[in-house]
Amino acid sequence: MPEPNALMTICCGRPITHREFMEIRETVKSFGNLSRKELTHTICEHLDWRTASGTNKWDACLKMLKQFENKGLLSLPAKQIQSRPKPSPIVFSSKTAPGPDIIGRLKEIGPVELIQASTPNQVRVWNEYMDRYHYLGYNQPFGYTMRYTIQAQKRPLGCILFSGAAKAIGIRDQWIGWDANQRILNLAWVVNNTRFLIFPWVKVKYLASHVLGKIGRQIGQDWYKQWGFYPALLETFVDPAYYQGTCYKAANWTYLGMTTGKGLARKQKTYHTSPKKIFVRPLIKNFRNILYRKDKNRHHRAPPTELPVPEFCKQTRN
Repeated sequence: MPEPNALMTICCGRPITHREFMEIRETVKSFGNLSRKELTHTICEHLDWRTASGTNKWDACLKMLKQFENKGLLSLPAKQIQSRPKPSPIVFSSKTAPGPDIIGRLKEIGPVELIQASTPNQVRVWNEYMDRYHYLGYNQPFGYTMRYTIQAQKRPLGCILFSGAAKAIGIRDQWIGWDANQRILNLAWVVNNTRFLIFPWVKVKYLASHVLGKIGRQIGQDWYKQWGFYPALLETFVDPAYYQGTCYKAANWTYLGMTTGKGLARKQKTYHTSPKKIFVRPLIKNFRNILYRKDKNRHHRAPPTELPVPEFCKQTRN
């Protein structure tokens, strides 16, 4: 018979001991009247299995429970089929109609501000702008998200979106130097610049790199206030068929190379896209110490007052 504290398996970066598995099986047996979601949340509470923001990591826990069930180790309650309402299509309105041309230099348009879109109305207008003017349109982001409207003297200049990082990118993961379990455990501390839009009627030299410089100084505290933890690294992907990433280079992001164009392998599924340039930017000096952690109980959530922002994050282009 195995030792109670001996490792049984690792799921989504979380080690599970034989003792914990026996407790999980007993919980499933005792609370079979609960829905799968309620049961999973209960087990997350027992295991103290949390996301980066401190909420229950129920999606990873449910994945683990399904794996146990597939192996015949336990039996979950029947799955409840729930229909999800389809999202309403975005209808373009006068709120996002093209504005008058804004042409000049940075110092001539006034101080540039990054304003979070947080109210339902602000989010609707932000989504409409992105769908109307970005070449990729708008898609519902996943995971933790943050929308900013770029403006100067109350005039909107563009929009920028941050959301969950790509699950597995070989060249990025090699540069960070983490293993698969470290990546799964700490991926939330990497934030992806998913969309970046300067409106077509805005022609201001160095505006894009200036915005990226401000992001490097602002997003850490904003992310902490909204989501309860401080990110360690920013990433983005640039399609060379449309752009070369000049503004990211000017804002001191590091170019790592090209992606392969192949998605994360899944059973009976294939995924292909065009190779992209990948750029990264650390938000704290010892970002790798955060991304290398293997202890699930060591949460880096507080703003890193003891970890100053790198000098290159303090530089902007005027």
